Amino acid sequence: MKIIVNAKPHEVAATDLQSALQELGFAGSSVATALNGSFVSRSQRAEVPLAEGDRLEVLAPMQGG
Repeated sequence: MKIIVNAKPHEVAATDLQSALQELGFAGSSVATALNGSFVSRSQRAEVPLAEGDRLEVLAPMQGG
């Protein structure tokens, strides 16, 4: 299915958010996620289904000062 990840289209086979993150290479990363503008906690990702056209934002923490 086609979803939008960080404003770029991607084709994924995953049907839930956790699987999509693994497929996209974010599985081992410490990231924050939002699906269609709503924050999704790490503990809920496996339970959140994906649908065609969903918009996923994946944000990595930044260090600096």
